[in-house]
Amino acid sequence: MARGTRTNLATLAGVVGDNSPVDRPIDRVAPTNVPLSELAPNPRNPRDDLGDLKDLVSITRTQLQPALVVTRAAYLGLYPEDETTIGLARWVVINGCRRLAAAHNFGRPNLDIVVKDEIATDRETLLAAAVIENVGRRDFDVIEEAKAVELLIKECGTVEKASLKLSKSKGWISQRRSLLNLAPALQTALRNGELAVRTARSLAQVPPEAQVQAWAAEQEQREHQKPDPGPTPEPENRKLARTPVTAAKVTRTFRRMEADPVTLADALVDYLDADGLQALIQALTERH
Repeated sequence: MARGTRTNLATLAGVVGDNSPVDRPIDRVAPTNVPLSELAPNPRNPRDDLGDLKDLVSITRTQLQPALVVTRAAYLGLYPEDETTIGLARWVVINGCRRLAAAHNFGRPNLDIVVKDEIATDRETLLAAAVIENVGRRDFDVIEEAKAVELLIKECGTVEKASLKLSKSKGWISQRRSLLNLAPALQTALRNGELAVRTARSLAQVPPEAQVQAWAAEQEQREHQKPDPGPTPEPENRKLARTPVTAAKVTRTFRRMEADPVTLADALVDYLDADGLQALIQALTERH
């Protein structure tokens, strides 16, 4: 395709293909629209918190991706003790609990769903489906991720089985699990973005009682290593460090790189999380 030519939404969707993190297993199944009263959120959702739902306010107009659910019977076949928790719901939402919460929050009366009882063949598969949806999301912090991985390992019985369920290496799983060895104060700092994951993994190897002191010592050392920034310029001489990004500027950048649709799609999939990709597809649809 020639540089600078336009591509349509179908082309972009085709390029993204199996690399898209947006609920891949349910794309080829026709969705059903049901009232919210017939849906219950997954009581075994590995997330501690659904996070800020403002990014899903558009669900009042459009739901780009159906929620993945299992029937009441299939779910209770695995977790009969949860019958009171799910109430009279006909379906339990496994992937899409944030969409369900946003629908309740912003006044949408129903939700598109896809029923797939095959993911409820055993507890390991059901839990893995819930974990996979959340791993790597920007609003799913690494401590939540580590707790979810640990939960799956306990369910599967071995690290090997859990790594196969998640399609992750044993090294990745080991790195995530190590974060649970952090002192509570450092876990909080990590969740707040004050502590880098790489540093956290190193600190996790230190005895818990010495971790906070080791972090403080590392911070102090970094402060001493910082170069002298020199005198601060007068306000009237200062220039903005960053100028606003416009569509025209992004387009010029793409043209200078001679980026083709496949490269653009790969870059966007790498840069955006699942909700960001949904917002992108909606924006492209509205402009197509």
